[in-house]
Amino acid sequence: MASNLLNKYVWLVETIYRAKQITFNELREKWLDNELSEGVELPLRTFHKWRIAVEEMFGLVIDCQRKGGYHYYIANAEELKGGNIRNWLLNTVSVSNLLIDNQRLKDRILLENIPSGQQYLADIIGAMKSGSTLTVTYQNYWHDEAHTFDIEPYCVKLFKQRWYVVGRTPYYDQVRIYSLDRILDLYVSNDKRFKMPKTFSSEEYFEQCYGIEIGKDIKPEKVKLKVSDHQANYIRAVPLHHSQEETERNENFSIFELWLRPTSDFLREILWHCNDIEVLEPIEFRNEIARKIEEIGRKYK
Repeated sequence: MASNLLNKYVWLVETIYRAKQITFNELREKWLDNELSEGVELPLRTFHKWRIAVEEMFGLVIDCQRKGGYHYYIANAEELKGGNIRNWLLNTVSVSNLLIDNQRLKDRILLENIPSGQQYLADIIGAMKSGSTLTVTYQNYWHDEAHTFDIEPYCVKLFKQRWYVVGRTPYYDQVRIYSLDRILDLYVSNDKRFKMPKTFSSEEYFEQCYGIEIGKDIKPEKVKLKVSDHQANYIRAVPLHHSQEETERNENFSIFELWLRPTSDFLREILWHCNDIEVLEPIEFRNEIARKIEEIGRKYK
């Protein structure tokens, strides 16, 4: 029941957002055209209940423009362009609604699997909420044997179809990052509690990172990239990092500047696009990219 209500809230937001402005009668007609309605009309009182719930749940304000016929609109629609959890949830449920509404096309809609998020994510988030320690059996890619230890979960992060948990490991007395798909077993230790440090901020922890690698020994610096004209369109639409700025643009290439730690996961991303992206600065990172390209070239000779 709660899941069905959430779907309806998301439908309401999505419908108003797409229309920009919409009357209640228009909204009611669109509701009847949707499978969520099951043929039952949307009463005005129910609409206002959903409108209030949307503001409480997603922080989105559905307001009314009375001049010209009572048109409803999202007053703070710019919030839908952010990267916060509410926006992620809204987008996720919105896609889910779209797929449910088009089940007859299921063989023509292909999705990517995120296996690590299904088995342990709920337990980890539950432990974060209750302040409980996790006991995990973990095997990384560099060891033949698995190890069992405790984690105090601080946050979770999704990066390139993989979920990660970030938390303090009492054994090492430091914050570390663990991939959920390398966890062999996990249970919540309700008898072992921890307090979330007030000094820890998830956003600040990853602020100067490209992805999941922290690179504490690598200082953040300005990275200057020369990007081919067609790849620049993609970089504009899907920025490499939140600090990204386009400082030069012409018909052949664009220059982008970022402020981050040039870690190995960022290096791999640049190599992935090496035909279209050239590192101009810093010179040390440029030389490292050049060495990697030479190594790759020798393998194919």
